Amino acid sequence: MKVLGIETSCDETGVAVVEDETVLANLLASQVQLHERFGGVVPELASRAHVEALTPLLDAALEQAGIGFGDLDGVAVTAGPGLVGALLVGIAAAKSVALATSRPLIGVNHLEGHILANAVEHGRDLVPAVCLVVSGGHTMLVHMPEPHRYEILGQTVDDAAGEAFDKVARFLGLGFPGGPAVDRLARHGDPNAIRFPRAMADSGDYDFSLSGLKTAVLRHVKAERDAGREVDAADLAASFQEAIVDVQVSKTMQAVRDLGVESILLGGGVVANSRLRERIDKAGAEAGLRVMIPSVQLCTDNGAMIALAGAWRLERGERSSLAIGADPSMELR
Repeated sequence: MKVLGIETSCDETGVAVVEDETVLANLLASQVQLHERFGGVVPELASRAHVEALTPLLDAALEQAGIGFGDLDGVAVTAGPGLVGALLVGIAAAKSVALATSRPLIGVNHLEGHILANAVEHGRDLVPAVCLVVSGGHTMLVHMPEPHRYEILGQTVDDAAGEAFDKVARFLGLGFPGGPAVDRLARHGDPNAIRFPRAMADSGDYDFSLSGLKTAVLRHVKAERDAGREVDAADLAASFQEAIVDVQVSKTMQAVRDLGVESILLGGGVVANSRLRERIDKAGAEAGLRVMIPSVQLCTDNGAMIALAGAWRLERGERSSLAIGADPSMELR
């Protein structure tokens, strides 16, 4: 089954073609340079950029895959969650291809795409598992007892991890996006230099909170500067990052123990963070668990994860109507 995948949930335009779990093409148009001067994603600009990028990417992806539109077996597209205007651009393009080729259309949950991206490199045997999904807009723990069935165990009660990284990076003058910049700087710092709070680490549930950590970073910098001391940016970045990773790893491991599963899946853009990958891999190995982490290319938003998730649902006989709309708050279930 050859499936076209289109991803336009935020600020990256992704188009891919997959055949079963093999990626034939996976192209991405980044908007980082467009948004970096604003310190964050401007929704209207993102939508316009998706319009400009989609048609050339579609042509290039099919050419790289060595197929034409008529060779497709289905068209998958992100239907939510995400920025409504950006989602609508991708959905309109997917509808056009599906209508012109008489191929089935399937709307995909963006978060399911992040989770199932693991199948590209780890195969179909993913369940049962605890999934840690960490991105710019989401931080959550999910139980996946069987394919396409998700039970939300807990999630952030305020900021997502990606938001926290962006805000601290902006405060430190590291630019946008913040996650990669903080990660790079943290490699030169001491993660134990500053003991930032581990919010909700002992809450007894699987929820997260990150707004207080962000405030603690700002207060620390202000206090140091008021005292006439220069802040070591690398130590600050490493300590801030460690506070986030500590809670994510400990809650993930607690969920695994409570549910009695033997597999951990990671997904989402923040999973590209080198410290999170290192810590969760080590914790899983020590506990004798199977830890599945996508390659960095498949952590960030991409069309391959949407094509794969769509292909699996099409195999199950699922189809979406051509009247499908964007759902910016789509829940994972």
